[in-house]
Amino acid sequence: MPETLCPVQLLWVNLVTDGLPATALGFNKPEQDIMQRRPRQPDEPIVDRWLLVRYITVGAYVGMVTVGGFAWWYMFNTSGPRMSWQQLSNFKDCVEGTEKYSCDIFWSNRKASTMSMTILVVVEMFNALNALSENGSLLHHSPSSNLWLMGAIAISMLLHVAILYVPWLAAIFNVMPLSVHEWLAVINFSFPVVLVDEVLKFFARIRMVMKRSSYRRGLR
Repeated sequence: MPETLCPVQLLWVNLVTDGLPATALGFNKPEQDIMQRRPRQPDEPIVDRWLLVRYITVGAYVGMVTVGGFAWWYMFNTSGPRMSWQQLSNFKDCVEGTEKYSCDIFWSNRKASTMSMTILVVVEMFNALNALSENGSLLHHSPSSNLWLMGAIAISMLLHVAILYVPWLAAIFNVMPLSVHEWLAVINFSFPVVLVDEVLKFFARIRMVMKRSSYRRGLR
C-alpha cells in the first residue's frame, strides 16, 4: 500500500498521545481492591505473561485499525475512489487514464493518511480511558474519577482538530480536513479498543480471584 504515515505525522502522534494523557494517568486513584491482593513475590515480574498478552492484543488491534482505516478510505469511503484491494495493493502499477481515478490520489491526496493518523490518535485516547484501572471495568471506574485525564484528552483532541482545520498547520503536518462521515468512521474504528480491553480485564479479574483463593488456601 502507499505510505500510511509520514515522519512528521508519527512525531505528532507521539507528542499528542504520550504527552498530556500519559502524564495525567499519574493522577489515577488507587485500585479499590489494592489491600485485598496478595503480596507480590520479590522475583515476580512486573509484566507477567498475561499482561504481556494483553499488551500484544491491544497493540495488534491498534495497528490493524490504523492500517484498516487507511485502506477503508480508498476502498469503501463514499467520497473516496472506491477501488479494489488489488488496485490498492498494486498502486505502483497505476497508469494515468486507465482507471476512473487519477494516479495522483496515491501521492498527493493525504485524506487516507489523515484518516489513519486520526484513528491512531483517537484510539489512544480511548486506550487512555482503559488505563484508569489495570483490571477494573470502566463501568466501575468512571472517567470522572480522574478529571486531569479528561482535561488532557480534551486538550489533545482540540490540538489534533486544530492541525486538521487550520490551513497552515495542515500544510505542516501534511493532512486534510475530515468530513462528518469520516469522523464517524474514525469513532467506529477506534471505540472497540475499549470493548477489547474490557474482555481482557474480565479474564484478568477471574485470574485474580483464582490466585487470591489459592493464596488464602495456602495460608490455612
